[in-house]
Order: sequence, then structure tokens, then C-alpha cells
Amino acid sequence: MISKKIQKEIRQLGNKKFRDEEGLFLAEGGKCVPELLTAFSCRTVVATAHWLTENAHLLPSDIEILEVSCDELQRISIQQHPQDVLAIFRQPSLLPAPLVGKGDLIIALDGVQDPGNLGTILRIADWYGVKHLVCSPDCADAYSPKVVQSSMGSLGRVIVHRQSLVAWLRRQGGNIPIYGTTLQGESLYETAVAAHGVIVMGNEGRGLSKPVRDCLTRELFIPRFPTGSTTPESLNVAVATAIVCDAFRRQ
Repeated sequence: MISKKIQKEIRQLGNKKFRDEEGLFLAEGGKCVPELLTAFSCRTVVATAHWLTENAHLLPSDIEILEVSCDELQRISIQQHPQDVLAIFRQPSLLPAPLVGKGDLIIALDGVQDPGNLGTILRIADWYGVKHLVCSPDCADAYSPKVVQSSMGSLGRVIVHRQSLVAWLRRQGGNIPIYGTTLQGESLYETAVAAHGVIVMGNEGRGLSKPVRDCLTRELFIPRFPTGSTTPESLNVAVATAIVCDAFRRQ
């Protein structure tokens, strides 16, 4: 039987204020938890006997392990479709974002507020070999349960930084290209881009803020097909991030 204290704590980890105060976050599922066990310090694992038997080799010796039934896990899970394991991890210390080095590609997010979008962008960054994601303070919390789940383990491989984008962008050297997607930019498919630099993606509704846009060295546009056709006003920010990353890696 899992204690009421742990049950309450798991529910509270859905709240950002509690996560920040305790320095913890929650992950669930047989795909997500094992991947994060290799990247973050784990405090508690709550799982069924079957999962614990199958994954005993993954569990550090110094963590709290709580065995529960499937019904118990379903009652305490904050997911709509609970799986057979959840874990409480310690948040890592926040580090300032690095300056862009030779061959580095970094994604920066200006006010991306949907947790699902942020989690998907983490997966995209991971897929395209981008090791750092710089988020403005008004972005979604990278340690919210929805971001953690939708990142599918990529949160453990892409380092998330949370800081002022304008200050960080201004610290980049004059030879570091800073790209941003706008409706007024040059066609992504007709523009030569560098193998290094910063890709800045904007808020789901308003796009890039003016102070961030003023830091760009080049504006890019993902063209519609066919030209002049009636299409949605814009692409989902995670979809647009994938298209831009693909174009950069192709070149």
C-alpha cells in the first residue's frame, strides 16, 4: 500500500510551484522512465511487481522503490492512461546557455507556451542532434508532466536552459548567424544557411517578439505550396521546427 503522503506528493507534482519548491518532477511509463533513469537523479520509483522484475537492472541501489498493484497505480497516476511505472526525479541545476561554438546548432524558443509543443520540440532537437534548447522565461515548464511525457525521454539528452533570450542572443559573436521564422522572411528552400548558429522559434499565436526579432541576422519563411494557394495562416510551431531543422541538416 502506497502512503497517503506519497500519493499527495505525486498529485502536487502536477503544479509548477510545488515542483520548483521541491526541485522534483514526475515521469510515467515504460518508455520514459527507463530513459530518464540514465540522465537524472531518481528519488522514488512506484511500479508493479512485473515492471520491477523486468527492470531491476536499471534501478540504482539508493532509491526508494514502492511496489503497487495496477489498480493502485491507476488511482495515483496523473495520466489519462497510466502504465506500469512512475518515478519522481530531482530537477538538475539550471545552467546558463552556452555560446554557439563551431558546428553547433542551438534552438531557442520565444514564448512557446503549449507543453505538448515543447515536448515535441525536445524530441525534434534530439533527433537532429541539437544538444541545447534555450527557453525564454515565459515558455512552458520543461518539467511539467505533459512536457516530460511528450518528450519521450529526449528531456534526458537535450539540456534545457531558461533565461532571457535577448541577453543571450546579444552575447553571441558577430559571426554567429541567428535565424528566425517570420512571414516576411526569405524562402527556407532558396536560402543558403550555415551549419552552425541559432534557430529561434516564436510563440504559437504572436510569433517572435520584437526585441527577439531585432536580434536576428536573417529571417526565414517556410513557403506554401503551390504559391498563392489558400492555406492555414501558419504552421504549428513544433512542425515548423522540424521542417527548419531538416533544412539545416540537409545543408
